[in-house]
Amino acid sequence: MVGVAVVGVVVAIAASLLHDGLSSRATPSKLEAVIARNAHRLAIPSDARSTQNPVVASEEDLRAARLHFADHCATCHDNDGSGQTLYGKGLYPHPPDLRLPETQNLTDGELFWIIENGVRFTGMPAFASAGDHNGHGGALDSWKLVHFIRHLPHLTAAERVEMERYNPKGPDERAEEQEENNFLNGVTPKAKPESQNQHPR
Repeated sequence: MVGVAVVGVVVAIAASLLHDGLSSRATPSKLEAVIARNAHRLAIPSDARSTQNPVVASEEDLRAARLHFADHCATCHDNDGSGQTLYGKGLYPHPPDLRLPETQNLTDGELFWIIENGVRFTGMPAFASAGDHNGHGGALDSWKLVHFIRHLPHLTAAERVEMERYNPKGPDERAEEQEENNFLNGVTPKAKPESQNQHPR
């Protein structure tokens, strides 16, 4: 009977995980979300959970973290932490909304550990600085990011506008931005060589 029950549980979990095949467009089931949340809590070492943030939040550090987030994190998490981006919505599981209690209720140590070590089986990579896990050197950037994540529910419109200037851009966006700057600064675009304007017959 116990064996049958175990097999039944395994089948139920497998059915839950594969309810939409292996598509990353699927929405995780409630069972899968509960399992992932508890597994995630167990995966973070207890000493990491209780680690205190060595960085005292300042306006300068918050701005540095905000621009760092815009350049490195917003592609998946969006500038406001909602995760509503092209890449974020295409990941499975989707990035969490960093403004909600599921993230905000984590300790500073837990947030730091996730930034430094990533989350296995998701799109969250590890950003640990080589050979440094004690809050020194490059890891200070991660501690600053912890302060910024705490600030996300209170992000202002002006802060979002500033962040947009630091979001990664593709070649077409950069070219369009350069054309706008040239126009605003009165720079006349260079004419293309005659050979580039001719079309093959």
